[in-house]
Amino acid sequence: MLGIDGRAARSTWTAALVVLALWLVYHVRSTLFIFILAVLFAYLLAPLVNLLDRFLPARRTHTLALALAYVMLVGMVILGGSLIGPRVVDQAVELEKVFPAKVQGWIDSFQTLVPDSVKTELTKRSSDVIAVLPQILLKFLTLASNLIYLVIIPVLAFFFLKDGRLIRQHILNLVEAGSQRALLDEVLMDVDQLLAHYMRALVLLSVGTFTAYSIFFSVLGVPYGILLGVLGGTLEFIPMVGPLAAAVIILLVTGASGAPLVAVLIFLVGYRMFQDYVASPHFMGQGVELHPVLVLFGVFAGAELAGIAGTFLSVPILALARILYLRIYRARAAGAA
Repeated sequence: MLGIDGRAARSTWTAALVVLALWLVYHVRSTLFIFILAVLFAYLLAPLVNLLDRFLPARRTHTLALALAYVMLVGMVILGGSLIGPRVVDQAVELEKVFPAKVQGWIDSFQTLVPDSVKTELTKRSSDVIAVLPQILLKFLTLASNLIYLVIIPVLAFFFLKDGRLIRQHILNLVEAGSQRALLDEVLMDVDQLLAHYMRALVLLSVGTFTAYSIFFSVLGVPYGILLGVLGGTLEFIPMVGPLAAAVIILLVTGASGAPLVAVLIFLVGYRMFQDYVASPHFMGQGVELHPVLVLFGVFAGAELAGIAGTFLSVPILALARILYLRIYRARAAGAA
């Protein structure tokens, strides 16, 4: 009727809905990132909640285990903040006062080795460099004061932990019983295992980095050792680029403080090799099997699309895509056989 093809109209309507959905996702990307962080935080707390749930009496509800887990978490945060927080803040304030003068000294020394035309340009840019470097060094500290990350994410994670099984069942109910529902169930199981392994591995690697850096810098007598340890542990959450940025900042601070630069460089290289070839494969397990080239592509593409959030989520998103591809491929191969 009227020269309109029904199949073409349905295809056009479906394509329009997909474009609309992508447009909405783009415009609410900040909110989605908060919810994704809440889901990852829930996976981080899930082992503790399950452990408490097994030890509580059978008549107790799952909510009690959640409440106890959150009480223990708050206690650990308060204890760690009281022990480490003041020292980190003091070292950061002291470094912010000393570091610009050191950078200015490096620039002045470098200017003696370059032509006059380059000296003029360096003089114009030196004030910008001095102003930006301390901000880059202390940028991660400002995230700790963000109430969204400190309050809203744990609250959302509480509801995800409380109603996770119900949410999973609702997702399965969207698909009719049969091979497609079985495939969706297997994919959800794989995703659940992947995210749980990934988050626990990230936390263990981050804690290990903070401990190793803090002990080494304290033994070697490097100033700002606790601050550098917190910096290294925090940037461990950003794949590949984070540890590299931490190493560069640590070498700059070490050079500015007069500590033995060669010893610090050898330690960083040795620890990175241990972390990448021993610790990370052991903790990650079989869940994240991505080629380093693919990881680098994901990190840079994620940074270009969504900044720090994109770099942080690049590896789990690529791993999820790999799981989905393998499950669909195996299902089609089984159907063809």
